[in-house]
Amino acid sequence: MIELQQTAAALYLAAGIAALVGLTLPSQQASRYAVIGLVLGAVTQGLAFATLHRLENVPSLRSLSLFGSFAVWVGIIFLLFLLRRIRLAGFTAVAGPVAFLVVFFASMGLGDSPDAEGRLEGVVPHAHVLLSSAGLSLLGGASLAGLFFLIQHGRLKRRKPSSRLPSLEALDRVNRIALAVGFALLTLGVLTGPPWLYSVTGKLWSGSDHEMWTMMAWGIYAGLTSARFIGGQGPRQAAASAVAGFAFLFFAVVGVGLLR
Repeated sequence: MIELQQTAAALYLAAGIAALVGLTLPSQQASRYAVIGLVLGAVTQGLAFATLHRLENVPSLRSLSLFGSFAVWVGIIFLLFLLRRIRLAGFTAVAGPVAFLVVFFASMGLGDSPDAEGRLEGVVPHAHVLLSSAGLSLLGGASLAGLFFLIQHGRLKRRKPSSRLPSLEALDRVNRIALAVGFALLTLGVLTGPPWLYSVTGKLWSGSDHEMWTMMAWGIYAGLTSARFIGGQGPRQAAASAVAGFAFLFFAVVGVGLLR
């Protein structure tokens, strides 16, 4: 599995480089190679996950490495889905190197946290980890779209729009889709957490830092989602909110664990 993950990381890096070449020259062929690289990387990662149970020491579901690797996989699949419908020049040039870094370093840690019983731990823990990581991934995509939106919006105000960045309309559309789907997945991830905890400790709530920060992050995203789809929040405000919200969510889910 580790070798497959590292191969996927290399493919993501190659895709990012090809996308950057495609933007710089510009070259449609290089851009197509970039998409092919993402597809091959996603397929390779899928094969790696399919062989997970064959490892002598199966990584724990609590492994940050496994969480991050799966989040990247979901994010790449989501990006490929969007690329079929929306012109997103520049996205692959950023997504490829980011995916490379996360997957490569995650692959180095997959053997460090084996499951105590040598196996994964049931349907509910699976659902909690997979839904939470997928939600984090898509909300990260909304944040990236928001960041690009703010950059392009600033350039337009200075009358220097960048042809290497997607249009404001395309970025806003990505923000809306990723926020809606990502928040739904995050909500399902939060709802499947207490049953897992109860099966282990007999409690639905332990009051840990991770639980407290995650619930605060969920509450923030509940407000952001309501403002976006019910309150009539403008695209620029939504873009800035997506960036700030994901920064808080990332700290709540990942940063708090690293500080312990």
